[in-house]
Parts: sequence; C-alpha cells; structure tokens
Amino acid sequence: MIEARLHDGSVLPVEVHGTGSATVLLPVDPRPAEGARAEELRRWGVDPALGRSLARGLADASFRAVVFPYEGHLMAHPRPDALTPDTITADLLAVADATGADRFAYYGYSWLALSGLQLALRTDRLTALAMGGFPPLGGPYAEMLRVTRAAHAMAASAAAPGTTAVGTTDPDGYDWSSVAVSASEAQTRQFVTLYEALRDFDERAASARLRCPRLCFAGSSDTIPYGEGWGGVTVDIGGALAAGRTELAAAGWTVRLLDGLDHTQAMQPAHVLPVLLPWLTASRSALDDAVRPPR
Repeated sequence: MIEARLHDGSVLPVEVHGTGSATVLLPVDPRPAEGARAEELRRWGVDPALGRSLARGLADASFRAVVFPYEGHLMAHPRPDALTPDTITADLLAVADATGADRFAYYGYSWLALSGLQLALRTDRLTALAMGGFPPLGGPYAEMLRVTRAAHAMAASAAAPGTTAVGTTDPDGYDWSSVAVSASEAQTRQFVTLYEALRDFDERAASARLRCPRLCFAGSSDTIPYGEGWGGVTVDIGGALAAGRTELAAAGWTVRLLDGLDHTQAMQPAHVLPVLLPWLTASRSALDDAVRPPR
C-alpha cells in the first residue's frame, strides 16, 4: 500500500492497478463495499465495487490506474475552511508524486470532475482530462453553492440539542425536499468553502487555456430539482452539457451525452468504461509521448 501525504499533513492510502506506461488518476474508493452497505448501494443502482471495477477496466486496457478514496478521506478528515481548488490541486499532485507519476491523466465524476478541471489549470503535468457528471461550460456553481449552504444549515441545526432529522430510503420515491443531512457541520461546510471559492470562476477563459485531450460526458436525464429546503434550485447537468455541446466541441472537447441516464446511472462502470476507455486509447499516443521517467 502506498501512502500520500496531503497538504494538511494527513495520510491518504493509494492503490496502483496495472503496469501500463500511461498513468490515470482515479479519485474513487478501490475497496468494495460489503454486507448491508453493499445491499443498500445495489438498491440505489450503485455498483458496490465501483472503484475496483473502474481500476480493473483501466488496468485490463493496459493503463496504470492510481486509485484513492479522496472523498471518503475528506469526510473522515474534513477541512471546513480549507477545501479550495488550490488545496485540492496540492493533494492530487501529492498522490501523483507518491506513485512516481510525473505526467498523468485524470478522470473524476461530479465535484471530483470540477476538481480535475481546476487541477488542469494549475499544472502542466496533466496529459488528459476526463470529466463526468459536471459540464466544463454552464456548470451549476451558483446552484451548488445554494445547495451546499442549505446542507450546511441543516447539519448545523441537526447538531443542536433537541433537533431530529427525517429522510427517505425509498429509491423509487426519492424526494430531495425530505432528505435528511447525515453529514456533520464540518463535513458540509467544507463544500460550501469550495463553491464559494468558485463563485467568480470564468469557464470560457479556463477552457481556452487547456491544451491536453479533454473528454466530458453526462447522462441526458441528469437533472435534480431541489426543494425550498435545499435552496429551491434545479441542478441540470445533462441540459447544460447539451446546450454547450457545440461550443465545447469547437474548443477541442470530446462530448458524450448518455441517453436516458441520470446522475447516479451515468457514473456506473458499465456506462463509464465504454466511453472512457476508447477515448483514452485514442489519446494514447499523446499520453505516451508525455510520459517521462518516474522521479
């Protein structure tokens, strides 16, 4: 097991799968869920071995997959005031350094996709960027700031004496207005900090600066309406990607809309790998040319 020391001094376990010359960073948990947790994930349509499945898919295609549970680490070691694009970039580079990857590709989904975009803007070590479930143009930064602020307010309220939160466990009747926040005040506040740091982010200026191969994809039905308790906004990932598709393609992005899939469905390995692997393989000459001897 490899360990990466992150910018705050905490230690993150990292696994490496495959021996290919081209490294791909995957910020997902490589450990499959087991028991009751695995059954719960299956009920929601989530592969309990999502990270392991992605890593094996890449390794079988002759890539070197560097896999690490970054989100889980942040939930265990929250940074209420310090989760910013700069600190995330420092962490991701620390993972690359720990695994001897001077140059590497990156794939992230949802907020980890926007983290990859911020990484690409802050280093010349990235050979390819793949973003799933978050559009490079038309990203819901303002909407997610409202949602995360609402989540933080609920977490703070639930932590107060005498308060109780009630949610739902019915996948077929999922209502965001009735969902309880189980995360702590510190866990939720770190994501408020992140989206506050991105309030003035200029997406078009950022896209014009990128030169490495770039892929973005999302489910065409990736739309989540949040009730008033969650900020009263709609986060429309699929619609934003569809609206920006022509502009993104003209700017050099490969764009894929996955027909009929929602946010959870589009992140499953059975849908991700058929998009990600052919694109990485087509970009392999650029990836291989960028590889330098490990430090």
